[in-house]
Amino acid sequence: MNAFKLYIEDLRVFAIIGILDFERENEQNIVINAQIEYFKDGDHFVNYKYVAQSIESNLKKRKYGLIEEALKDVMIRIKEDYPMISSIRMKITKPDILENCVVGVERYKKY
Repeated sequence: MNAFKLYIEDLRVFAIIGILDFERENEQNIVINAQIEYFKDGDHFVNYKYVAQSIESNLKKRKYGLIEEALKDVMIRIKEDYPMISSIRMKITKPDILENCVVGVERYKKY
C-alpha cells in the first residue's frame, strides 16, 4: 500500500455561510484549502475533481451558519465517499468579510 497526500488549494466558491444578517442574505467569496492523506491500494484512489465538486456543492446547497459546522459536515461527507482516507486538514477562509484582514477556520481530523 502506498501513502499519498492530495492538495486542493484556493478553491473559490460563492456561497451563503455565516450568522450575521447580511451573510444570510448574500453569497460571499469563500476560499477552501484541503490536504487529504490516503492509502492507495490497487485501483482505488481519491478523485480530486469529485472532492472539489463535493466541497463546492455542499457549501452552496447547505448554507451553513458557522464555518465550524461547514468544515465538520464537508469532511464527514468526503470520508464517507473515500474510506481509504487517513486524515483531512481543511481550512475555510472569508477573504472579503472584514476590511483589514482575512478570517478563517481550520479543522484537522485523523481517522
